[in-house]
Amino acid sequence: MSINRNQFTGKAELYSKYRPDYPEQLIIDLIAEQSLNEKSVIADIGSGTGILTKKLLDPHLQVIAVEPNREMREIAENLLNDYEHFTSVNGTAENTTLASNSINLITVAQAFHWFDHKKFKNECKRILKSDGKVCIVSNMRSTDTTITQEIIELYRSCCPNFKGFSNGISATAFEEFFADKGCKVTSYSNPLLYYRTDFVGRHLSASYAPKKGEKTYELLVHGLNNLFDKYSEEGQIMIPNATRSYCGYI
Repeated sequence: MSINRNQFTGKAELYSKYRPDYPEQLIIDLIAEQSLNEKSVIADIGSGTGILTKKLLDPHLQVIAVEPNREMREIAENLLNDYEHFTSVNGTAENTTLASNSINLITVAQAFHWFDHKKFKNECKRILKSDGKVCIVSNMRSTDTTITQEIIELYRSCCPNFKGFSNGISATAFEEFFADKGCKVTSYSNPLLYYRTDFVGRHLSASYAPKKGEKTYELLVHGLNNLFDKYSEEGQIMIPNATRSYCGYI
């Protein structure tokens, strides 16, 4: 499924405020393993509100953020326009509008499940330089914990479009994308620690969550608050999570 330009319309502010960050070690490893420097050009595809984009800009890399949703893109621009090497582009994974043979590294953070993988792969081959790689990053909750199972059940009862976290994509889908040449898989421990407002806001930022005023919105908010009361300790709640990266040639 191709990324929907309107999937997160009305959710961009929640997404920017409450979605989790990515580990510093991930960026350190990317720079070292991909031999990146200030002349390297990175295309961050499906860049959303710029969470990973900022992590790549901080070490002075040149980053082109490609995002089709206007609200998401505008938040990223407001946050990141002071970075000298930041460029914002209205484009999709399947049609980035970027020049051929111009990119050293393509990154995708928490967006791969929205792409048409075959068309995206062809677009990667077009815009990457001959030695360029693709790195797909995903936060993956530990689904065998009691709290995560209860969150899943709450989503199922309140969100008709819920198909599982990350739209139900399986871990094998990432490796299948690199099937021809293989990829390096690296996992980083990244437990998610939330205060009440953050916990509720993060779960309302999901594409499938109802918006305020919609039928099951109050039911979802009530359920999330109940879960926080049940599992929090000293005003915080921890969700087991790993950040996984899949990097390789295509």
